[in-house]
Amino acid sequence: MAGASLLLVNIGQLLTLKPGLTHERPRRGRELAELDIVKEAAVFCVAGRIVAVGTREHVETHAHSAGPNVETFDCAGGVVIPGFVDSHTHPVFTEPRLVDFEQRIQGNTYEQIAKAGGGIRASTEGVRNASEEELRQHVLSALRHMQKSGTTTVEAKSGYGLTTDAELKSLRAIRKAAESWNGTLVATLLGAHVVPAEFQQRADAYVDLVCNDMLPAAAREKLADFVDVFCERGAFSMAQTERVFEAAQRFGLGMRAHVCQFTPQELSRLGRFQPASFDHLDCLTDKDLDALAKQETVATLLPGASYFLAHKYPMARRLIDAGAAVALATDYNPGTSPTTSMPLVLSMACTQMRMSPAEAITAATINGAHALRLASRKGSIERGKDADLAIFDIKDYREICYWFGTEKCRATVQNGRLIVH
Repeated sequence: MAGASLLLVNIGQLLTLKPGLTHERPRRGRELAELDIVKEAAVFCVAGRIVAVGTREHVETHAHSAGPNVETFDCAGGVVIPGFVDSHTHPVFTEPRLVDFEQRIQGNTYEQIAKAGGGIRASTEGVRNASEEELRQHVLSALRHMQKSGTTTVEAKSGYGLTTDAELKSLRAIRKAAESWNGTLVATLLGAHVVPAEFQQRADAYVDLVCNDMLPAAAREKLADFVDVFCERGAFSMAQTERVFEAAQRFGLGMRAHVCQFTPQELSRLGRFQPASFDHLDCLTDKDLDALAKQETVATLLPGASYFLAHKYPMARRLIDAGAAVALATDYNPGTSPTTSMPLVLSMACTQMRMSPAEAITAATINGAHALRLASRKGSIERGKDADLAIFDIKDYREICYWFGTEKCRATVQNGRLIVH
């Protein structure tokens, strides 16, 4: 119920991720390992906000003053963390890409599959033919799977329609799904995902469509918070990406970019736009690595795609050691990362990218919130912030990254609403 009070008690480890100095910038370097753990803790939430955090005795004093109508949940000595912020997903599609999957097993590369008609373009027909309601149901199904893994905030991209009508339909489906979900959804227009078949050899004309039709229409209906571009060989060039970003600026939309997944790109050309995040970064150059360390732009790493494509993993250790702000996300999509599980992504980050469990959790919570420019509300457990939490049936926070292929999330709290799994 809206306005209800919720008291979480008997928390063995509470990871508040309370910052030492400020909310204004993402965590870097050693800050990634600072979890601010409270033992034998409790959390009290009222009307969707956190009002008290700390030891059980301290928090229960606040709860008792709120009167008798307080819902109490026993966390059974488990671990409570901020709800995961999955800051990069593609949930608007209709079918898995099983042909692509088999072709990769047989040795075909991502680019070879795309040239043969697979890849992103293989998803366009389904999205174009689907109704808004069908797309809404698919998005909502994905969100419900995500919440079972502890995710409470999700960035959701369009990008498989590749016409103005289909992209707007996808964004409307995202908005409608958000109305049926207790968590928080952030919408991104990814019209510049790949050049559709009908615009082959006319990529600049398609960029004109994105800039002059899609983007203004999405802004007019307030369907998107961000604009994204797949800046990569076989997709869009750096110059075309700059054109889309310039249009996004004119309409007051935030920017983010898929970049350096398969080939290096000159990231410095995009720095003037102050994008919220650069995502993938599997082929980052030394020059751009050093530049990222000096920017507020978050480096969002997507190990699920590296795993599924049998591709090299992002250089997480070098990024962290250089001082870049690192986030983690699932990249949930039908072709290259069909997973909704943030704990699985954290396990990959630890085993394949040599991030510590503490660094991985920080990257998947408060830094993910910074990547969506929501850190004033999301990503840590502090008084005044949204009541978004994940409750795990474990004794030590490191188990979140240790167990893989099995979900240990017992319940989530999304904007103050308790959902027991």
